[in-house]
Amino acid sequence: MVRKETAMRLPPQHQGLEVKIPSFFRCPISLDVMRSPVSLCTGVTYDRASIQQWLDSGNTTCPATMLPLPSTDLVPNLTLRSLIAHWAASAASCSPTAAGGAGVADSSSARTSSPASLVRQVASSGVDPSPALRELAAYLSDDDVDDFEKNALVGAGRAAETVASVLRRRAEETGVEGVEAATRVLALILASDGIDDSNKKRVATGLAADAAASTASLARVMRGGSDLEARIDAAKLAELLLANAAGEAKAAATKSSELLAELVRLVGTVDETGALDRNAVDAGLSCLAAICGSCRAARGEMVRLGAVPAAVRALRASTESGASAKALRVLESAVGCAEGRAALCANAEDAIPAVVGKMMKAGRDGAEAAVAVLWAVCHRYQDRRAADAAAAAEGGLTRLLLLMQSGCSPAARQMALELLKIYRVNAKSCLAGYDSKTTHIMPF
Repeated sequence: MVRKETAMRLPPQHQGLEVKIPSFFRCPISLDVMRSPVSLCTGVTYDRASIQQWLDSGNTTCPATMLPLPSTDLVPNLTLRSLIAHWAASAASCSPTAAGGAGVADSSSARTSSPASLVRQVASSGVDPSPALRELAAYLSDDDVDDFEKNALVGAGRAAETVASVLRRRAEETGVEGVEAATRVLALILASDGIDDSNKKRVATGLAADAAASTASLARVMRGGSDLEARIDAAKLAELLLANAAGEAKAAATKSSELLAELVRLVGTVDETGALDRNAVDAGLSCLAAICGSCRAARGEMVRLGAVPAAVRALRASTESGASAKALRVLESAVGCAEGRAALCANAEDAIPAVVGKMMKAGRDGAEAAVAVLWAVCHRYQDRRAADAAAAAEGGLTRLLLLMQSGCSPAARQMALELLKIYRVNAKSCLAGYDSKTTHIMPF
């Protein structure tokens, strides 16, 4: 089959020059040349950003064939990516600017050193790594750099391990600026679709080599970073460290009061409108939830630093199931200690309705965490303030009944059953909050 080629229109200063683009290099959705081609189970290839947006919008069919998708896994099309890279390089070498014309210089011309030499500069002792790290960040975020080159730098070039070693240096050796620059580079490696998972694991390995020192450096960035993005990057790296550290290394990371304090502060970050910043809240809650799942001993310190009111506020403001589930897991861990229960019940009028309200809006894990929170304060420890707030919460009875019918775990079902005792089932209350339009006729 002969494929058609289409012409790409260039800016006004390059009118008259056309580059022939093979049609199969274009994404069927955006019609632009694909930067990260991935294939669906139907065999059709799309640009990752475009198809991910399609799937995130709730679509369950292939855009080109409209066939239902039994799987939404995206498989990188390495062959096509290589072909596009070679084609792009050939097109660039044939352009007037590449031949010496008076064109606009590309981003690579601004680099003063090769990527490999930048890595060596970062590894050098007694030298401020910040300038080299900033150039590495620019290199990794440059869409014109081929993904194969980035992978080679991170893998064979040992860029991940070298940059991670900056976080393991003593505070007097590297200032906050250098640690923040290293954090940015590592975050770019993790966020890049074109970098292989095996190379991303090198970041985790480098951080876990000295978990205590890495944690202290990440806390420094969260405390004194130049902007919110740096603080969010540090929280994501801290979560990665917790997921990959083991034994004493993980214990050292989870018991860091500095890290816990900064995570709680991150969850309370507001944007320019005065509302909680969604990205900051999600990153902070995600890391706190990871700490809760890794170390029960940390929950007392977490509660002391204000994690309970921070999680409740995030829960009330959240509109996404993922963030709600993380907030509920933090609260589930907190009510496992007396201080956490006291903090929750001190503001039961606001906290308990928030937990009830998100019970069926946070996925299965979030729903079971919500039941565990309510069961702990209302049934096991029988706090009257919490029980009254739960009984008065709109739709509480209905949500418990729905949870019991939704295929929850046996433990969650038993807790929900015991929580039903706090509701007075009568003609007025048994239908409270019931959303069905069905008419119910009571026999009394």
